[in-house]
Formats: sequence, C-alpha cells, structure tokens
Amino acid sequence: MTGSTSTRPSTFSLVARSGIIALATVALAACGGGNKRPKADLAASKITMIGVNSYLWRASLEAVSFMPLLNTDSNGGVIVTDWYANPNNPNERMRVSVTILDQDLRADALRVAASRQVMQNGVWSEAPVQAATVQKLEDVILTRARDLRRQASAGR
Repeated sequence: MTGSTSTRPSTFSLVARSGIIALATVALAACGGGNKRPKADLAASKITMIGVNSYLWRASLEAVSFMPLLNTDSNGGVIVTDWYANPNNPNERMRVSVTILDQDLRADALRVAASRQVMQNGVWSEAPVQAATVQKLEDVILTRARDLRRQASAGR
C-alpha cells in the first residue's frame, strides 16, 4: 500500500505534547499555592482612606479633643487647635499644632508644636512653652495610638 497515511502521532508530536502538559502543570502549581492564603493584618495602618497613619490621627484628635479645632486635614495629617484657656487659669492660653508625617506608627512620624500666651496689662503676649509639655503630649498620643493598634489586632 503506497500512499497510505498513518493515524498514529509521530514521536516528535508526542514528546511536544508531553512537554507542553508538563510545563502547564508546573506553571499552574506554582501560582496555586494551595489553600494557604495570606491573612490580612486588620491593624495595618494603610487600610484607611486618609493619607496618614490612622492610629496616630485618631489618637491626636482624642488628645486635643478638649480644645476647639481650627483646622484639620486628614490627608495632610495636620491638626491645628484654636486658642484654649483653662477655666481655672483664664490669664493663660495655649494653641497646639499636631503634624503626622508618615503612614507608619513611629515616634518620628509625629510632630507636636505648642504656643502659649499670657495676659499682661490686658494684652496677650507670647510666653515660652516648657519642652516637657510638648514631650508629654507626644507621649500621650503615641501611647494611645499603640493602644488603638493593639485593640484592632485583638479584634475588639
């Protein structure tokens, strides 16, 4: 029988098909990863719609909540209070500015500045702010931010 064609595949095509199937199997196995999925860190500071660390932002707002707010910018991370006079000492007033510089919860991502004025002869005049006052406010904010992160991690 001359001119008849064989219905059996050639050795080359069998090897080629086997190679393609092996390559596809390896590729699919590499991207599957089984049932192990990475767990989302619900306490991650970047799961937020604001431009800065959400824990620092919330803690900062809580820390200055007794003062009237003049300006807040959650995308820029700026909180500016208006002048506040303690009712027990009406001849002294303070203004605070809190700036959050990063999306990470770090001490260097927070900057607090304060201004103080005292009443002298019916006129408000600038007075020095004790460095410990600013440091204490920073510590209060950082401690509260860490507490908020711990609470979020614990699923409370």
